[in-house]
Amino acid sequence: MLLHLCTWPEVEAYLERSQGIILPIGSTEQHGPTGSIGTDAICAEAVARGVGNAIDVMVGPTINVGMALHHTSFPGTISLRPSTMILVIRDYISSLAKAGFTKFFFINGHGGNVATLKAAFSETYAYLADLNFPNAHQVRCQVANWYMCASVYKLAKELYGNEEGTHATPSEVALTQYVYPEAIKQVPLSPEVGRGYPIYGAADFRRHYPDGRMGSNPALATPEHGKQFYDLAVKDLSNGCLEFLSAD
Repeated sequence: MLLHLCTWPEVEAYLERSQGIILPIGSTEQHGPTGSIGTDAICAEAVARGVGNAIDVMVGPTINVGMALHHTSFPGTISLRPSTMILVIRDYISSLAKAGFTKFFFINGHGGNVATLKAAFSETYAYLADLNFPNAHQVRCQVANWYMCASVYKLAKELYGNEEGTHATPSEVALTQYVYPEAIKQVPLSPEVGRGYPIYGAADFRRHYPDGRMGSNPALATPEHGKQFYDLAVKDLSNGCLEFLSAD
């Protein structure tokens, strides 16, 4: 059940049986020479919809832009500052809490979002309490990174070993290939790929990772691999979401 395809009476009826919602969140940022700029949002949305279908939980609209300031030296990247993103997340949750939602399960596709998301949750709890929201004490938020599911991580290491890397990875590219096979890109990749440098500002990032990859070889990705990652992530996160929704 997708929130944006529902009418308000349908949402009202849903809230009579459940106060949980899944919110996919990703990023709009470079993913190397072969990865789609929307990779993180595409992956989060696909997995979130799969989880929603599997356990009959409403799925909210995908938050496509995240915290990706370190990628902004590459054309096409769009980023929110952490302070902006905190307010965006706060307003998403507050709007839905006003309607009666209390359990917010964020399925995330971008590592750069994690710290800001957790800060946003703390900001939101305090904000709702200060406003004396009737259900403020019931609001709970959790972030689950699809790429960190134990089964997904294990398969990525089995398939790609050290060539999985940490950005523009074959696992995430494979999942986008499964979702959008018509958008598969194939270009020659340099055998030299940056790895191991800490992340600072955008210019420094591009200097150390000139083609956008971080230790990865996305040429290893296939749509068939993507289907495997999708199935594993949906299974693991369906269990995680159900556990979260049933907790006090």
